[in-house]
Amino acid sequence: MPICVKSEIGPLKKIMLQRPGRELEHLSPNTMGHLLFDDIPYLHGAQAEHDRFAQLLREQGVEVLYLEDLAAEALAVDAELKEQFIRETISRAGFTAQGYSDALYEYLSAIGDLKNLVLTTMEGILFSDVFPRKEEHPLELAQSSTRFLIPPMPNLYFTRDPFSCIGNGVCVCHMHTEARNRETIYGKYIFNYHPDYAGQVKQYYSNDEYFSIEGGDILNLAPNLLGVGVSQRTQPEAVMKLAERIFADETSEIDTVLAFNIPQTRAFMHLDTVFTQVDRAKFTVHPGILETLRVFELTGKGQKNVRVREVTMPLDQLLAKYLGMDHVQLIRCGGDSQIAAEREQWNDGANTLCIAPGTVVVYDRNYVTNRLLEDSGVKVLKFNGSELSRGRGGPRCMSMPFQRLPL
Repeated sequence: MPICVKSEIGPLKKIMLQRPGRELEHLSPNTMGHLLFDDIPYLHGAQAEHDRFAQLLREQGVEVLYLEDLAAEALAVDAELKEQFIRETISRAGFTAQGYSDALYEYLSAIGDLKNLVLTTMEGILFSDVFPRKEEHPLELAQSSTRFLIPPMPNLYFTRDPFSCIGNGVCVCHMHTEARNRETIYGKYIFNYHPDYAGQVKQYYSNDEYFSIEGGDILNLAPNLLGVGVSQRTQPEAVMKLAERIFADETSEIDTVLAFNIPQTRAFMHLDTVFTQVDRAKFTVHPGILETLRVFELTGKGQKNVRVREVTMPLDQLLAKYLGMDHVQLIRCGGDSQIAAEREQWNDGANTLCIAPGTVVVYDRNYVTNRLLEDSGVKVLKFNGSELSRGRGGPRCMSMPFQRLPL
Protein backbone atom coordinates (compact mmCIF):
# COMPACT_ATOMS: atom_id res chain seq x y z
CA MET A 1 0.00 0.00 0.00
CA PRO A 2 1.33 3.50 -0.81
CA ILE A 3 0.14 4.74 2.62
CA CYS A 4 0.56 2.54 5.70
CA VAL A 5 0.69 4.22 9.11
CA LYS A 6 -0.89 2.11 11.84
CA SER A 7 1.13 3.27 14.83
CA GLU A 8 3.18 6.18 16.11
CA ILE A 9 6.26 4.06 16.77
CA GLY A 10 6.55 1.37 14.07
CA PRO A 11 9.89 1.49 12.21
CA LEU A 12 9.68 4.48 9.91
CA LYS A 13 10.32 3.74 6.22
CA LYS A 14 9.04 6.75 4.26
CA ILE A 15 8.30 10.33 5.29
CA MET A 16 7.36 13.63 3.66
CA LEU A 17 8.98 16.98 4.50
CA GLN A 18 8.93 20.50 3.06
CA ARG A 19 12.22 22.39 2.98
CA PRO A 20 11.69 25.99 4.19
CA GLY A 21 11.96 28.49 1.37
CA ARG A 22 11.57 32.18 0.54
CA GLU A 23 8.17 32.20 2.22
CA LEU A 24 10.08 32.67 5.51
CA GLU A 25 11.77 35.77 4.11
CA HIS A 26 8.34 37.16 3.29
CA LEU A 27 7.57 37.40 7.00
CA SER A 28 7.82 40.85 8.55
CA PRO A 29 7.08 42.30 11.99
CA ASN A 30 3.79 43.62 10.59
CA THR A 31 2.63 40.30 9.13
CA MET A 32 4.13 37.58 11.32
CA GLY A 33 1.26 37.61 13.83
CA HIS A 34 -1.35 37.11 11.13
CA LEU A 35 0.82 34.36 9.64
CA LEU A 36 1.01 32.61 13.05
CA PHE A 37 4.66 33.35 13.86
CA ASP A 38 5.96 34.87 17.10
CA ASP A 39 9.37 35.63 15.60
CA ILE A 40 11.07 35.64 12.20
CA PRO A 41 13.39 32.69 11.51
CA TYR A 42 16.68 33.24 9.69
CA LEU A 43 16.07 31.39 6.42
CA HIS A 44 19.56 30.04 5.76
CA GLY A 45 19.86 28.87 9.34
CA ALA A 46 16.44 27.21 9.16
CA GLN A 47 17.37 25.49 5.89
CA ALA A 48 20.65 24.20 7.35
CA GLU A 49 18.79 22.84 10.39
CA HIS A 50 16.12 21.27 8.20
CA ASP A 51 18.74 19.66 5.95
CA ARG A 52 20.37 18.14 9.04
CA PHE A 53 16.97 16.84 10.16
CA ALA A 54 16.45 15.18 6.76
CA GLN A 55 19.96 13.74 6.78
CA LEU A 56 19.45 12.37 10.29
CA LEU A 57 16.37 10.53 9.04
CA ARG A 58 18.23 9.16 6.02
CA GLU A 59 21.02 7.93 8.29
CA GLN A 60 18.37 5.84 10.06
CA GLY A 61 17.25 4.27 6.78
CA VAL A 62 14.21 6.49 6.18
CA GLU A 63 13.29 7.51 2.63
CA VAL A 64 12.65 11.26 2.57
CA LEU A 65 10.10 12.72 0.15
CA TYR A 66 9.43 16.42 -0.34
CA LEU A 67 6.01 18.03 -0.64
CA GLU A 68 7.14 20.37 -3.41
CA ASP A 69 8.43 17.45 -5.50
CA LEU A 70 5.28 15.34 -5.04
CA ALA A 71 3.04 18.27 -5.95
CA ALA A 72 5.04 19.01 -9.11
CA GLU A 73 4.97 15.33 -10.10
CA ALA A 74 1.19 15.31 -9.65
CA LEU A 75 0.79 18.32 -11.96
CA ALA A 76 2.97 16.64 -14.59
CA VAL A 77 0.44 13.83 -15.05
CA ASP A 78 -1.82 15.90 -17.33
CA ALA A 79 -1.16 19.22 -19.08
CA GLU A 80 -4.59 20.50 -18.05
CA LEU A 81 -3.76 20.15 -14.36
CA LYS A 82 -1.40 23.14 -14.46
CA GLU A 83 -4.22 25.49 -15.47
CA GLN A 84 -6.58 23.91 -12.97
CA PHE A 85 -4.02 24.25 -10.18
CA ILE A 86 -3.29 27.90 -11.01
CA ARG A 87 -6.95 28.87 -11.09
CA GLU A 88 -7.67 27.05 -7.83
CA THR A 89 -4.65 28.66 -6.17
CA ILE A 90 -5.91 32.11 -7.14
CA SER A 91 -9.49 31.41 -6.10
CA ARG A 92 -8.36 30.26 -2.65
CA ALA A 93 -5.89 33.12 -2.05
CA GLY A 94 -8.44 35.78 -1.05
CA PHE A 95 -10.27 38.72 -2.57
CA THR A 96 -7.16 40.64 -3.63
CA ALA A 97 -5.91 37.66 -5.64
CA GLN A 98 -9.33 37.20 -7.18
CA GLY A 99 -9.41 40.88 -8.12
CA TYR A 100 -6.14 40.43 -10.00
CA SER A 101 -6.98 36.94 -11.26
CA ASP A 102 -6.21 37.61 -14.93
CA ALA A 103 -2.80 39.15 -14.24
CA LEU A 104 -1.92 36.43 -11.72
CA TYR A 105 -3.01 33.71 -14.12
CA GLU A 106 -0.77 35.16 -16.83
CA TYR A 107 2.14 35.50 -14.40
CA LEU A 108 1.89 31.95 -13.06
CA SER A 109 1.20 30.40 -16.45
CA ALA A 110 4.49 31.82 -17.74
CA ILE A 111 6.42 29.69 -15.24
CA GLY A 112 7.39 26.65 -17.28
CA ASP A 113 9.03 24.46 -14.65
CA LEU A 114 6.33 22.84 -12.51
CA LYS A 115 8.42 22.67 -9.35
CA ASN A 116 9.20 26.40 -9.66
CA LEU A 117 5.48 27.01 -10.12
CA VAL A 118 4.69 25.10 -6.93
CA LEU A 119 7.43 26.91 -5.00
CA THR A 120 6.19 30.29 -6.24
CA THR A 121 2.69 29.60 -4.94
CA MET A 122 4.22 28.64 -1.59
CA GLU A 123 6.49 31.70 -1.38
CA GLY A 124 3.76 34.25 -2.12
CA ILE A 125 3.48 36.79 -4.94
CA LEU A 126 4.06 40.51 -4.48
CA PHE A 127 2.33 43.29 -6.39
CA SER A 128 5.75 44.28 -7.75
CA ASP A 129 6.31 40.73 -9.05
CA VAL A 130 3.28 40.98 -11.32
CA PHE A 131 3.54 44.72 -12.06
CA PRO A 132 7.27 45.57 -12.00
CA ARG A 133 6.72 49.03 -13.55
CA LYS A 134 4.67 51.41 -11.42
CA GLU A 135 3.43 53.34 -14.46
CA GLU A 136 1.40 50.29 -15.42
CA HIS A 137 -0.81 50.93 -12.40
CA PRO A 138 -0.60 54.61 -11.37
CA LEU A 139 -3.33 54.26 -8.72
CA GLU A 140 -1.14 51.75 -6.92
CA LEU A 141 1.33 54.51 -6.06
CA ALA A 142 -0.90 55.05 -3.03
CA GLN A 143 -0.27 51.44 -1.98
CA SER A 144 2.96 49.66 -1.14
CA SER A 145 4.43 47.73 -4.05
CA THR A 146 5.48 45.13 -1.49
CA ARG A 147 1.94 44.09 -0.58
CA PHE A 148 1.02 40.53 -1.47
CA LEU A 149 -1.46 39.56 -4.14
CA ILE A 150 -1.04 35.96 -2.99
CA PRO A 151 0.17 35.69 0.63
CA PRO A 152 3.11 33.45 1.54
CA MET A 153 2.68 30.15 3.40
CA PRO A 154 5.54 30.12 5.93
CA ASN A 155 3.94 27.37 8.05
CA LEU A 156 4.24 24.78 5.27
CA TYR A 157 7.37 23.21 6.70
CA PHE A 158 5.06 21.82 9.38
CA THR A 159 3.87 19.11 6.99
CA ARG A 160 2.06 17.22 9.76
CA ASP A 161 -0.93 19.57 9.67
CA PRO A 162 -2.45 19.95 6.16
CA PHE A 163 -3.18 16.24 5.94
CA SER A 164 -2.67 13.16 8.08
CA CYS A 165 -2.09 9.54 7.14
CA ILE A 166 -4.42 7.18 9.01
CA GLY A 167 -3.90 3.45 8.46
CA ASN A 168 -4.01 3.06 4.69
CA GLY A 169 -6.02 6.26 4.24
CA VAL A 170 -5.65 9.99 4.66
CA CYS A 171 -7.44 12.93 6.23
CA VAL A 172 -7.04 16.00 4.00
CA CYS A 173 -7.66 18.69 6.56
CA HIS A 174 -9.74 21.82 6.76
CA MET A 175 -7.27 24.11 8.49
CA HIS A 176 -8.57 26.31 11.27
CA THR A 177 -6.94 29.59 10.24
CA GLU A 178 -7.17 31.56 7.04
CA ALA A 179 -3.38 31.84 7.01
CA ARG A 180 -2.99 28.06 6.63
CA ASN A 181 -6.10 26.88 4.83
CA ARG A 182 -4.52 27.12 1.36
CA GLU A 183 -1.82 24.62 2.39
CA THR A 184 -4.17 21.70 1.77
CA ILE A 185 -4.20 22.26 -2.00
CA TYR A 186 -0.92 20.34 -2.41
CA GLY A 187 -2.20 17.24 -0.61
CA LYS A 188 -5.37 17.37 -2.67
CA TYR A 189 -3.42 17.23 -5.94
CA ILE A 190 -1.02 14.57 -4.65
CA PHE A 191 -3.76 12.17 -3.55
CA ASN A 192 -6.02 12.85 -6.52
CA TYR A 193 -3.46 12.85 -9.34
CA HIS A 194 0.03 11.63 -8.39
CA PRO A 195 0.61 8.23 -10.06
CA ASP A 196 1.80 6.68 -6.79
CA TYR A 197 -1.32 7.68 -4.85
CA ALA A 198 -4.27 8.55 -7.10
CA GLY A 199 -7.14 6.10 -6.65
CA GLN A 200 -5.15 4.05 -4.13
CA VAL A 201 -5.69 6.01 -0.90
CA LYS A 202 -9.01 6.28 0.93
CA GLN A 203 -9.76 9.93 1.76
CA TYR A 204 -11.67 10.29 5.04
CA TYR A 205 -11.97 14.08 5.11
CA SER A 206 -11.51 17.04 2.77
CA ASN A 207 -10.90 20.76 2.86
CA ASP A 208 -14.48 21.28 1.68
CA GLU A 209 -15.88 20.15 5.04
CA TYR A 210 -17.30 22.86 7.29
CA PHE A 211 -15.43 21.99 10.49
CA SER A 212 -11.71 22.36 11.06
CA ILE A 213 -9.29 19.56 11.86
CA GLU A 214 -5.48 19.57 11.68
CA GLY A 215 -2.98 16.74 11.45
CA GLY A 216 -1.09 17.66 14.61
CA ASP A 217 -4.16 16.53 16.52
CA ILE A 218 -4.19 13.02 14.99
CA LEU A 219 -2.21 10.15 16.55
CA ASN A 220 -2.22 6.56 15.27
CA LEU A 221 -1.98 4.82 18.66
CA ALA A 222 -2.56 1.24 17.41
CA PRO A 223 -3.94 -0.47 14.30
CA ASN A 224 -7.42 -0.36 15.86
CA LEU A 225 -7.05 2.84 17.92
CA LEU A 226 -6.90 6.46 16.78
CA GLY A 227 -6.32 9.43 19.08
CA VAL A 228 -7.61 12.87 18.05
CA GLY A 229 -7.20 16.12 19.94
CA VAL A 230 -10.08 18.54 20.43
CA SER A 231 -7.97 21.66 20.53
CA GLN A 232 -7.55 25.25 19.45
CA ARG A 233 -7.41 24.03 15.84
CA THR A 234 -9.68 20.93 15.76
CA GLN A 235 -13.43 21.11 16.39
CA PRO A 236 -15.41 18.27 17.99
CA GLU A 237 -17.76 18.10 14.99
CA ALA A 238 -14.79 17.30 12.75
CA VAL A 239 -13.73 14.47 15.08
CA MET A 240 -17.23 13.01 14.87
CA LYS A 241 -17.28 13.23 11.08
CA LEU A 242 -13.82 11.68 10.79
CA ALA A 243 -14.86 8.81 13.08
CA GLU A 244 -18.03 8.22 11.04
CA ARG A 245 -16.04 7.97 7.81
CA ILE A 246 -13.42 5.66 9.29
CA PHE A 247 -16.01 3.37 10.91
CA ALA A 248 -17.88 3.19 7.58
CA ASP A 249 -14.73 1.97 5.77
CA GLU A 250 -14.80 -1.82 5.88
CA THR A 251 -11.09 -1.99 5.06
CA SER A 252 -10.07 0.08 8.10
CA GLU A 253 -8.93 -1.73 11.24
CA ILE A 254 -9.84 1.20 13.49
CA ASP A 255 -12.78 0.45 15.77
CA THR A 256 -12.15 3.05 18.49
CA VAL A 257 -11.35 6.77 18.45
CA LEU A 258 -10.25 8.52 21.63
CA ALA A 259 -10.95 12.26 21.62
CA PHE A 260 -8.58 14.16 23.92
CA ASN A 261 -10.02 17.52 24.95
CA ILE A 262 -7.05 19.79 25.72
CA PRO A 263 -6.93 23.51 26.68
CA GLN A 264 -7.56 25.77 23.69
CA THR A 265 -4.47 27.99 23.90
CA ARG A 266 -1.71 28.86 21.45
CA ALA A 267 0.88 27.07 23.58
CA PHE A 268 -1.15 23.84 23.31
CA MET A 269 -2.34 24.37 19.74
CA HIS A 270 -2.29 20.63 18.85
CA LEU A 271 -2.39 17.38 20.77
CA ASP A 272 1.12 16.49 19.61
CA THR A 273 2.55 19.60 21.28
CA VAL A 274 1.65 18.14 24.69
CA PHE A 275 1.56 14.38 24.15
CA THR A 276 3.52 11.97 21.91
CA GLN A 277 4.43 8.27 22.00
CA VAL A 278 8.11 7.33 22.23
CA ASP A 279 8.02 3.56 22.86
CA ARG A 280 5.52 0.74 23.20
CA ALA A 281 4.54 1.77 26.73
CA LYS A 282 6.14 5.22 27.04
CA PHE A 283 4.75 8.66 26.24
CA THR A 284 5.95 12.20 26.71
CA VAL A 285 3.34 14.46 28.26
CA HIS A 286 3.21 18.07 29.29
CA PRO A 287 2.11 17.98 32.94
CA GLY A 288 0.04 21.12 32.42
CA ILE A 289 -2.73 19.12 30.72
CA LEU A 290 -3.10 16.33 33.27
CA GLU A 291 -5.47 18.11 35.66
CA THR A 292 -7.89 19.37 33.00
CA LEU A 293 -7.71 16.66 30.32
CA ARG A 294 -11.03 15.04 29.36
CA VAL A 295 -11.15 11.95 27.15
CA PHE A 296 -14.10 10.60 25.18
CA GLU A 297 -14.44 7.17 23.55
CA LEU A 298 -16.03 7.01 20.10
CA THR A 299 -17.16 3.61 18.79
CA GLY A 300 -19.65 2.22 16.30
CA LYS A 301 -17.76 0.53 13.49
CA GLY A 302 -20.19 -0.93 10.96
CA GLN A 303 -23.15 0.73 12.69
CA LYS A 304 -25.38 3.62 11.74
CA ASN A 305 -24.40 6.00 14.52
CA VAL A 306 -21.24 6.81 16.44
CA ARG A 307 -21.52 6.19 20.18
CA VAL A 308 -19.76 8.58 22.52
CA ARG A 309 -18.99 8.21 26.21
CA GLU A 310 -16.60 9.98 28.53
CA VAL A 311 -13.82 7.88 30.04
CA THR A 312 -12.78 9.04 33.50
CA MET A 313 -9.47 7.68 34.73
CA PRO A 314 -5.83 8.82 34.98
CA LEU A 315 -4.16 9.13 31.58
CA ASP A 316 -1.59 6.40 32.19
CA GLN A 317 -4.30 3.92 33.23
CA LEU A 318 -6.48 4.89 30.27
CA LEU A 319 -3.67 4.36 27.77
CA ALA A 320 -2.71 1.03 29.33
CA LYS A 321 -6.33 -0.15 29.10
CA TYR A 322 -6.84 0.78 25.45
CA LEU A 323 -3.40 -0.44 24.36
CA GLY A 324 -3.82 -3.74 26.23
CA MET A 325 -0.80 -3.22 28.48
CA ASP A 326 -0.15 -3.73 32.18
CA HIS A 327 1.14 -0.21 32.62
CA VAL A 328 2.23 2.89 30.69
CA GLN A 329 4.97 5.34 31.69
CA LEU A 330 4.33 9.05 31.28
CA ILE A 331 7.58 11.00 30.90
CA ARG A 332 6.88 14.55 31.99
CA CYS A 333 8.14 17.29 29.69
CA GLY A 334 10.47 19.41 31.82
CA GLY A 335 10.31 16.97 34.71
CA ASP A 336 9.09 18.27 38.07
CA SER A 337 9.99 21.91 37.41
CA GLN A 338 7.01 23.99 36.32
CA ILE A 339 9.28 26.56 34.71
CA ALA A 340 11.25 23.94 32.76
CA ALA A 341 8.00 22.22 31.77
CA GLU A 342 6.49 25.42 30.39
CA ARG A 343 9.72 26.50 28.68
CA GLU A 344 10.46 23.16 27.04
CA GLN A 345 6.84 22.55 26.00
CA TRP A 346 6.90 25.97 24.32
CA ASN A 347 10.08 24.85 22.53
CA ASP A 348 8.47 21.53 21.51
CA GLY A 349 10.05 19.28 24.11
CA ALA A 350 6.99 17.00 24.00
CA ASN A 351 6.85 17.00 20.18
CA THR A 352 9.01 13.96 19.47
CA LEU A 353 9.22 12.04 16.20
CA CYS A 354 9.53 8.32 16.91
CA ILE A 355 11.37 6.48 14.13
CA ALA A 356 11.38 3.05 15.82
CA PRO A 357 10.22 1.76 19.21
CA GLY A 358 12.33 3.57 21.78
CA THR A 359 14.17 5.80 19.28
CA VAL A 360 13.13 9.43 18.80
CA VAL A 361 14.30 12.58 17.01
CA VAL A 362 14.21 15.78 19.09
CA TYR A 363 15.54 19.33 19.31
CA ASP A 364 18.75 19.44 21.34
CA ARG A 365 17.64 22.59 23.20
CA ASN A 366 15.17 20.70 25.42
CA TYR A 367 17.90 19.19 27.57
CA VAL A 368 15.77 18.51 30.67
CA THR A 369 13.20 16.44 28.78
CA ASN A 370 15.88 14.79 26.64
CA ARG A 371 17.76 13.66 29.72
CA LEU A 372 14.55 12.22 31.22
CA LEU A 373 13.92 10.32 27.97
CA GLU A 374 17.44 8.89 28.04
CA ASP A 375 17.09 7.97 31.71
CA SER A 376 13.92 6.07 30.74
CA GLY A 377 15.82 3.97 28.21
CA VAL A 378 14.85 5.93 25.10
CA LYS A 379 17.48 6.52 22.40
CA VAL A 380 17.48 10.24 21.67
CA LEU A 381 18.75 11.60 18.34
CA LYS A 382 19.26 15.34 18.70
CA PHE A 383 19.72 18.18 16.23
CA ASN A 384 19.78 21.96 16.50
CA GLY A 385 16.41 23.60 15.81
CA SER A 386 16.98 27.15 17.07
CA GLU A 387 15.56 28.74 13.90
CA LEU A 388 12.98 26.08 13.03
CA SER A 389 11.47 26.23 16.52
CA ARG A 390 10.58 29.91 16.05
CA GLY A 391 7.59 28.67 14.06
CA ARG A 392 6.23 26.83 17.14
CA GLY A 393 6.67 23.25 16.00
CA GLY A 394 9.04 20.34 16.55
CA PRO A 395 10.25 17.24 14.68
CA ARG A 396 6.83 15.57 14.66
CA CYS A 397 5.19 18.77 13.40
CA MET A 398 7.73 18.98 10.57
CA SER A 399 7.15 15.47 9.23
CA MET A 400 4.39 13.37 7.72
CA PRO A 401 5.04 9.59 7.82
CA PHE A 402 3.79 7.75 4.74
CA GLN A 403 4.94 4.26 5.68
CA ARG A 404 5.74 2.52 8.95
CA LEU A 405 6.44 -1.17 9.40
CA PRO A 406 4.05 -3.14 11.66
CA LEU A 407 5.04 -3.72 15.26
